[in-house]
Amino acid sequence: MLDGPTLFRPAVERRPDITIRFEGRDIPACAGESLVTALLTAGVLTGRSEFDGTPRAGFCLMGVCQECTVWTSTGQRLRACMTEARAGLDLRASAPFETFAS
Repeated sequence: MLDGPTLFRPAVERRPDITIRFEGRDIPACAGESLVTALLTAGVLTGRSEFDGTPRAGFCLMGVCQECTVWTSTGQRLRACMTEARAGLDLRASAPFETFAS
């Protein structure tokens, strides 16, 4: 449950039933929720401000702005707001290797 006062009341209690990994950290998630929901609930910010590089959450949350981009350990780029959480995902904040020729 949430600590302190909130401006909303969840209709149902969130009950994580799977685990994903982000930068080596286990993150509890609910199967089918968006990756950005699981990450933000765990306090993980995926984006960076274009002005000063400070961390921030996804911006549009509908797949347009790319602020929530994460990478799989195999190099697949995902938009966390448009991708469902599924057991076993191993995610990174940046590409795990160079994705283009130097």
